[in-house]
Amino acid sequence: MDRITSFSVDHDFIDPGIYVSRIDGDITTYDLRTRKPNAGDYMDNITMHTVEHMLATYFRNSEIKDDVIYFGPMGCQTGFYLLLRNADNEKTLAVLKDCLSKVLSYEGKVFGAERKECGNYENLNLDAAKVECRRYLSALNEKEQTFTYEKTL
Repeated sequence: MDRITSFSVDHDFIDPGIYVSRIDGDITTYDLRTRKPNAGDYMDNITMHTVEHMLATYFRNSEIKDDVIYFGPMGCQTGFYLLLRNADNEKTLAVLKDCLSKVLSYEGKVFGAERKECGNYENLNLDAAKVECRRYLSALNEKEQTFTYEKTL
């Protein structure tokens, strides 16, 4: 059986950042890695869930909204996947940073926090999402993003 692309990357060499995980035709899958894998520091469910609600809403209301196919968390609790049609890496990074900044400045109710809007609507916390978004934005700003993984298997 063929190894899937995401299992072909040496996760011990992934730092927080943005990576192109794969390209399928006109669809780019971005690995938005908010935490270092296998380091014992994982997002809890409330953080992951809330960041998903907030960033999914901001991405789908941004200048790239017509190209957003999917945004959601990784099961390993170290980041998110963003799938875009006709992606441009630098534009994607700029929009990502803008969306993270919007979460940080947002005051109000978490998007989609009603029972009829979400299957676990009580499991949301804006302050937890802000901590994660601040941490990730800082990591993105600390070094130039190359969009490529350091080491593959």
